[in-house]
Amino acid sequence: MPPHAPTSDPHSRVGYPGRDGAHSAAACDRLFPEAELVPLPSFQAVVDATAGGEIAFGVLPIESSLSGPVAETHDLLYGSPLAITAETVLPIRHCLVGIAEVPREEIRVVRSHPVALDQCRKLLAELPWATAIASPTTGDAAAQVAEHADPTEAAIASERAAGLNGLTVLETDVGDHPEAYTRFVSVGTFVRLDVNGKEWRTAFSFVTDHQPGALHGAIEPFARHGIDLLQLVSRPIPQTPWRYRFDAVLAGHPLDPIVRETLQEIRAKTRQLRLFGSYPAEERP
Repeated sequence: MPPHAPTSDPHSRVGYPGRDGAHSAAACDRLFPEAELVPLPSFQAVVDATAGGEIAFGVLPIESSLSGPVAETHDLLYGSPLAITAETVLPIRHCLVGIAEVPREEIRVVRSHPVALDQCRKLLAELPWATAIASPTTGDAAAQVAEHADPTEAAIASERAAGLNGLTVLETDVGDHPEAYTRFVSVGTFVRLDVNGKEWRTAFSFVTDHQPGALHGAIEPFARHGIDLLQLVSRPIPQTPWRYRFDAVLAGHPLDPIVRETLQEIRAKTRQLRLFGSYPAEERP
């Protein structure tokens, strides 16, 4: 059986977007070291397979230390029945890879995931003649360059992706900043209710009325109750033009009486409140 091939038992499988060599695959190894990994063609495919019970969990990137929230993951969570069950933070080291050593001026195409392209703006600015093309993942970008076998094409990917696809590392550390990290989350069809003494995070989303002070009123209970609001992201609501929701993460667990009371207050002050799950926090770098 080839690596990461599906088996008959969905409870032993964890899915991720892309191919082996993608950063999400490394996050799977960190979160589920004993699981069988299943590469899937897109973020949407990971969500669909998890919600449909074909795999036990999916793993997706949700935040970059450089480019911020991963919008696609936020929107997929909002539109699905899945909950976040765990998180991990990985250092991201971008390399420029190709089928052979070529001078920079001969590179005409650079492929990678949109977040990776955004994290390598300086490199792309130094290659103004090259076209940047988005790929589903950095692992896919490396595979596409290998398949095309065109020395004028390159990919921004990991050293592991280069090795798996028989590519040459043309340049290392091509990211705009030497220290870049991405937060990945596992998603499943249940909400974790166990509180085992660890530091917890709770992800949720809310929608306010369009009136002055609505957002302030919604988040004021956090300050009053002394709860740390770790993230607040504004996202448009699909099919309702010019209406927005706020995706957020707080420090704590809904089983904590203070957190529960705070969320109840927020529910009373908003049009909609949805929990995306609670999970143990991984210590940030």
